[in-house]
Amino acid sequence: MSRTARTLLVATGSKHKLTELQRLFGDLPLTLVTLRDLGISDEAPEDGATFEENAVQKAHFYAAQSGHWTLADDSGLEVDALNGAPGVYTRRYAGPDATDQQNYEKLLGALSGLLRAQRGARFVCCMALVDPSLPSGEPPRIFRGERRGEIVEGPRGAGGFGYDPVFEVDGRTMAERSPEEKDLRRSLRWRYAPNCSAKSYRDELRRRSRTRRRARLRTRIAARLFAWC
Repeated sequence: MSRTARTLLVATGSKHKLTELQRLFGDLPLTLVTLRDLGISDEAPEDGATFEENAVQKAHFYAAQSGHWTLADDSGLEVDALNGAPGVYTRRYAGPDATDQQNYEKLLGALSGLLRAQRGARFVCCMALVDPSLPSGEPPRIFRGERRGEIVEGPRGAGGFGYDPVFEVDGRTMAERSPEEKDLRRSLRWRYAPNCSAKSYRDELRRRSRTRRRARLRTRIAARLFAWC
């Protein structure tokens, strides 16, 4: 018997990120929706000092508003020569309404004249998954991934978005890579131990069955995110 697909709110305004996640979760029983799909226009607080803090803030905020499982992210570029900047300000490095090109052009200007050995950087991606049906004290699942590379002297490649044209890994910028190359899908081991507290044995069995189904799906999502990040 087929099961009803679980709704997963992807709390991002980036169509590029949504497309990547649709590829990542394509074979799971999930219906991905966006803030626009649900008519949510409020902006979540994003004043954390780290990528993790911002991702968790957004995931809790939109899970409370929607009542759905919510996946939120915060990601950015940390450049060694700039003491980790632009960091959490990556998306608005050149201003609150800056385009991708304006952001990476400002970055290139800040690194102008530096040798290749001085242009090291890392791209950091943090994601938080919140299930609003869990107890309020239940911590969200947090995923963090890093990719070391270098900032090139000029943009290369027609693919990708954000800083992809200027972030080089192993001789090619991320904008010179195919979507399949950027999807890091690996087999992972995982385990999940549900925390059941039903009073009666029958109720506990029923709840365990429902919890395990949700837990298995959450864990499959987690495994994909661990590999992707």
